[in-house]
Amino acid sequence: MKKWKKVVVYILSVTMLIPLLLGFSVQAADGAKKLDVLFTHDTHSHLNSFSTVINGEKEEVGGFAKIKTLIDEQKKNNPDTLLLDGGDFSMGTLIQAVYDTEAAELRMLGYLGYDVTTLGNHEFDYRSKGLANMLEAAKNSGETVPNLVVCNVDWDAMEDAGLSEGQSQIKSAFETYGVKDYVVVQKGDVKIAVLGVFGKDALTCAPTCELIFKDPIEAVKQTVEEIKKNEKVDMIACVSHSGTWDDEDKSEDELIAKAVPDIDLIISGHTHSQLDEPIQHGNTYIVSCGEYGRNLGSLSLTQKEDGRWDLTSYKLIPVSDEIKADEETQQKIDALMDTVDEKYLSNFGYTREEILAENNVEFNSLQDMGTKHEELNLGNIMSDAYVYAVENSKYYDGDAVDVAVVPSGTVRDTYTKGDITVEAVYNSFSLGIGKDGLAGYPLISAYLTGKELKLAAELDASISDFMTTARLYCSGLNFTFNPHRMILNKVTDCYLTDADGERVEIQDDKLYHVVTDLYTGQMLGSVMGMSYGLLAITPKDKDGNPIENLEDQAIMEGDRELKAWDAIARYMQSFDDTDGDGIANVPEYYATTHGRKVVDDSKNIIDLVKHPNKYFVMIVGVVIVIILLIVLLIFLIRKIVRRLKRRKEK
Repeated sequence: MKKWKKVVVYILSVTMLIPLLLGFSVQAADGAKKLDVLFTHDTHSHLNSFSTVINGEKEEVGGFAKIKTLIDEQKKNNPDTLLLDGGDFSMGTLIQAVYDTEAAELRMLGYLGYDVTTLGNHEFDYRSKGLANMLEAAKNSGETVPNLVVCNVDWDAMEDAGLSEGQSQIKSAFETYGVKDYVVVQKGDVKIAVLGVFGKDALTCAPTCELIFKDPIEAVKQTVEEIKKNEKVDMIACVSHSGTWDDEDKSEDELIAKAVPDIDLIISGHTHSQLDEPIQHGNTYIVSCGEYGRNLGSLSLTQKEDGRWDLTSYKLIPVSDEIKADEETQQKIDALMDTVDEKYLSNFGYTREEILAENNVEFNSLQDMGTKHEELNLGNIMSDAYVYAVENSKYYDGDAVDVAVVPSGTVRDTYTKGDITVEAVYNSFSLGIGKDGLAGYPLISAYLTGKELKLAAELDASISDFMTTARLYCSGLNFTFNPHRMILNKVTDCYLTDADGERVEIQDDKLYHVVTDLYTGQMLGSVMGMSYGLLAITPKDKDGNPIENLEDQAIMEGDRELKAWDAIARYMQSFDDTDGDGIANVPEYYATTHGRKVVDDSKNIIDLVKHPNKYFVMIVGVVIVIILLIVLLIFLIRKIVRRLKRRKEK
């Protein structure tokens, strides 16, 4: 009898081991399938840990080597964990300078074990050729790279119109890399279809993108129908670069979730949202973990009897300084970073670890630019840098800069106390590429009338609460606004300051020399669209002729463009050495604000209606007309009702 018991136990033991030996995950006792997911989005080239300001405190956060440690820990518990990324994996740090030749970001996602990612708007910053070269470099590296999915590229529309050179380059690169509408991934006993989608706002934020896209919702619907028809899967997930917004009616990924209820999970990128709790619509969960790899999203799902999924756990794991970096991953990152000094910074005479200045000033955080509508010292130092770099270039033609403009959407990080290196400065303004083929958007020179400068101030005051990336930080232009006044009539005072800080009244018809970066100029149309065309600004040359191609207005130093980030670096180097240690020090001037943007918080009725502009008059006029029409309609309705009553009485 004992022998039989031993035989039974042995058979049962072997039977239980078979799934493990074959690599299958063991289901729960109730037979329900389970899936663990780790996710990121908007990592923006932040392969290394970085120092930033969070809630007023300096912190060292992020880094792919630390994320690798967290991934490895999770995979010890469940080797069948699914890794997803929501796009914008590039453009944000110095490593992007070799984006098109090294494809460091995509290769590192593959090294970390990511299964699927998608394209974000900043993947197009290097234009069509740059994106095509990056995809081909990633594939030709021979390394493991993640699947890349996006379902709403409208190749039919482009081919019907005749593919441009740039579109042809991307199409060829898509084929080389193997970009698809969706892929099916097997994780243990769970089969997942993962599709990708590129949002409407993402396209608006990609001025150099040449592709045509289908409506995201319609494309997702069609792709999900195709998946259901052709694939036998347990789950449908979407890596989306569309984003979520406070206004649910404009929140693109929420609109997708409502319109396509068969999706189980949406990894939501683009808006850099940090959702501490998932958004749920029906059986669809929308999740986001914030930008720059500061958090690693983690969730677990359990399949229900009806085939849909329950979210059983959800957390955002801080990628903090307490996490030990994986050494092999860091070595791979360091090797990629070495190519930056050699292939890029040598063009400017810098090295990435070179110290430009010592800083004892507490600059505002990047988050402040999205939450505080006021003058901020980070914007001040950057806009001042533009003026300094232009007027102190050996190629300066003597045409003084009247106004320099830095929108919050172009600022990618702040400066912490301590040493400010070349890498830190580049990371603070790490966007795009110029016509010269070198990474970094150039400064451009244009002219606006005094009337248009006042309109720019009104754009900031009236529009930027709806589009926080359009908040302006200026050198030379000062204004006061009241947030409680009528839209398009919030600015109550606007003037220039000269080199001595003295007030200079703006003349409406005079042309003023304005310096900003190329991306800002290219995005001007989108910002003006928020005012429905009422606030029209047209960049001009010094003779007052409208500029047709802003790239031609790049400020040149010989045959090379003056890059925005390099302008900031030069300004940092120009500061006085107050400590006597041979290194420049950031002036105390930047420890406070200087009345460049004054918020008048008055709710006094007189303050709300004084100094009305033409837009105020127009809006009030429209309101009066609407009121009169409503009164007239009521009058007519009452008249008709009376007539009907009289007829009945007769």
